[in-house]
Amino acid sequence: MAAMNFPSSPVDGQTYTNPDTGVIYTYNSADGKWKTSVTSNAFLPLSGGTLSGALNVTDIKHASSASNNIVLSSDGTTTIAAPSNIIKSGTAVASTSGTAIDFTGLPSWVKRITVMFSGVSLSGTSSYLLQLGDSGGIESTGYTSTSVTTDSGGGSAGVNSTSGYVWYSDNASYTQSGLWLITNVSGNTWVSMHQGRLSTTNTVNGGGTKTLSDTLTQVRITTVNGTDTFDAGTVNILYEG
Repeated sequence: MAAMNFPSSPVDGQTYTNPDTGVIYTYNSADGKWKTSVTSNAFLPLSGGTLSGALNVTDIKHASSASNNIVLSSDGTTTIAAPSNIIKSGTAVASTSGTAIDFTGLPSWVKRITVMFSGVSLSGTSSYLLQLGDSGGIESTGYTSTSVTTDSGGGSAGVNSTSGYVWYSDNASYTQSGLWLITNVSGNTWVSMHQGRLSTTNTVNGGGTKTLSDTLTQVRITTVNGTDTFDAGTVNILYEG
């Protein structure tokens, strides 16, 4: 963009139009400066002129963005849209009652979710289930899932499920801590893996796959038998694009 050539001896109220941008400047003799009001599709020059005064805007966005990147509110606060690939946290839930814990309202750009268990326990011997949902609700069929526990002596036991991603448990005294990772392969297909501590001598791990009928919007942590209740610990999620 060429430098702007303002008139050398302007008078008060005289205007000048930038030939490259179409922005109109008005000379203010009291201040001795050229001033302008910037409207949509206009931009300030990088060189060739001096501007002063307030720039009155409410929204700023990139030309290719579908939404505003920066929003300026009347109370003086500024909201900056976070990149879609940033890791965001849900709200931690005390897993001390009930038969299910739901995390809803997940944005459509989510590509990976990490469910975090910290000292989680159940009232009975059921294994855990992680189920996915879309706008039509939680889906409880169509999963391929396996979970295996291994003890320090080399023994092992396992469980399979088609009702959700399964996490092995068979004892009400177990307090589970670990991570459950769900990742989008493509479209509405999601794969899962988990790893954690089941007891002082046992670890647990496994994986699975599931294709949803629509875009993922929610996840549920529940149990295989649907009746055992949560009685200890904390559950939360991280999600990212």
